Amino acid sequence: MRYILFITLIYSSLFALQTSDKLFECTKIFQQRKGELLVELERIDEQKQALSALKIATENLLKEKEAKLNLQEEKLNTTAIETKKREQSIKEMLEKNSQILKDIKSTKMSKISQTFSKMKAGAAASILADMPNEEAVAILQSLKPKVVGKIFTKMDAKKASKLTSLLGK
Repeated sequence: MRYILFITLIYSSLFALQTSDKLFECTKIFQQRKGELLVELERIDEQKQALSALKIATENLLKEKEAKLNLQEEKLNTTAIETKKREQSIKEMLEKNSQILKDIKSTKMSKISQTFSKMKAGAAASILADMPNEEAVAILQSLKPKVVGKIFTKMDAKKASKLTSLLGK
């Protein structure tokens, strides 16, 4: 029995040595792998930091671009407002100029009609006969019908006929 116990004890110690060797080898492998994992972890951390720095730089760049766009938009809005003001000012000046031109033409036509109404019918007829038809009609429209009748009696019949038809239109 002692003999069996002794064999069992020897056998278990041999088995323990083998297991201990295996555990030592596993620990050695884990230590090597741990070093590799630490290197890999450090590389991942560096990449994470680089990605974070890139993200921050991109956000800053986007903020700068947005600020520039906002500034340009403000400038465009200001320019648009100034353009509208200038356009309105030009419209007002055109209206004023148009009114002034109408007043001048009216005054001019009034003076011309006064001049023709004071002239003798024969002299007025010869002057109107030499003028272009549109101008002669404009002058005749500003005169009183009685004066126009006297002028037509002194004018060439064909010319008087043309002017009369133009006056009718």
